[in-house]
Amino acid sequence: MNMTKHRIYTTSFASVYPHYVAKAERKDRTKAEVDEIIRWLTGYSQKELEALLETKTDFETFFGKAPRMNPSRSLVKGVVCGVRVEEIQEPVMREIRCLDKLIDELSNGKAMEKILRK
Repeated sequence: MNMTKHRIYTTSFASVYPHYVAKAERKDRTKAEVDEIIRWLTGYSQKELEALLETKTDFETFFGKAPRMNPSRSLVKGVVCGVRVEEIQEPVMREIRCLDKLIDELSNGKAMEKILRK
């Protein structure tokens, strides 16, 4: 059975990243906070993150090659796009929605230490 991959998997992370930043900045949060969330989630350094943004890496590769997915990401729960993050079975989609949820929390004014599950 050939399952067609969701379009987001082949979408470049760099094409969505500005939307994360814009969403945060509309609510008086910063690009630096967005980057911190992404680094926390994936284990990428700031330099690695910037390189990936330049090479237009797709979402599947972005999460597949992440140096160290944060084990605390299992604490990220709630609804994004009408779907409960913790109920998503497909691993890459769960990571994408997890990141969406973290950015939502940022733009909703949540404190960074709460977002980063400290």
